[in-house]
Amino acid sequence: MNGNFKTSGFREVNSSSLTPRYFILSGIPGLEASHVWISLPFCFMYIIAVVGNCGLIYLISHEEALHRPMYYFLALLSITDVSGCTSFVPKMLCIFWFSLKEIDFNACLAQMFFIHMLTGLESGVLMLMALDRYVAICYPLRYSTILTNTVVIKVGLATLLRSMLLMIPFTFLIKRLPYCRGNLIHHTYCDHMSVAKLSCGNIKINVIYGLIAAVLIGGFDMSCISMSYTMIIRAVVSLSSADARHKAFSTCTSHVCAIVITYVPAFFNFFTHRFGECTIPHHVHILIANLYLLLPPTLNPIVYGVKTKQIREGVIQLFLREKSISRMK
Repeated sequence: MNGNFKTSGFREVNSSSLTPRYFILSGIPGLEASHVWISLPFCFMYIIAVVGNCGLIYLISHEEALHRPMYYFLALLSITDVSGCTSFVPKMLCIFWFSLKEIDFNACLAQMFFIHMLTGLESGVLMLMALDRYVAICYPLRYSTILTNTVVIKVGLATLLRSMLLMIPFTFLIKRLPYCRGNLIHHTYCDHMSVAKLSCGNIKINVIYGLIAAVLIGGFDMSCISMSYTMIIRAVVSLSSADARHKAFSTCTSHVCAIVITYVPAFFNFFTHRFGECTIPHHVHILIANLYLLLPPTLNPIVYGVKTKQIREGVIQLFLREKSISRMK
């Protein structure tokens, strides 16, 4: 190759490192004419996600009755959800509304890291919430002594650290690659494999490490969740009272819904990205990839608000308190 090459709509790329200064995010290939209409439900979902999760965080922090491990983990899940959708939705809306498709190379790496790190953290938090339900149902008398505030902080930090350490290598694996296939990413955000496929180098290590990270996070967390619920079901079935069994199961309903909302689209996206690209249209895959990141943050606050009695009561108490304060003023 010559010293530099130029392509229509591209900046110069240094041939010594073959690292582009920026990438172009195309949005949803084949549906460019409908970008504005597609953006409307995504924008609406994002608003619900931000308002709902910030409302949960505020409620849990201000209601003393919710100062328990279960709700601390829920607050951590809400923080993760808000951060996760904020890491890509504003840029996606800029692509759809203003055709601002450029993203700096390092900004792309940062977005990729935070998206993958936060999805890994969400999986870990769901696993911690399953362990919380296991302790609450199987060891109710020891619940407060096992899950102390110190333990909650330690396991939360350990889960965050695990996700960060496993996702940091992605940035180095992407940065080492030469990019001679242009800088157009057929996606709405910087995904690890979408960026890696622009390289003319060997991406086998990227593929293998991606599978390893998925197993270490998703596989491990799903195993822990499955074991927890196996023990929970055994403990609940052994209860003599039908009311006690119903009450025990009802405390898990919200969490089970959150697991289904998170893992079903995540696994579908994971397998279609690696094995279904030839059979599934690319624009369908991109839409699913966006929904898999945006659907859990949108639905989790609604599910927990509807299914959890303590949260409903907390909302009512907070509303009545604010109303009485406004009357006093």
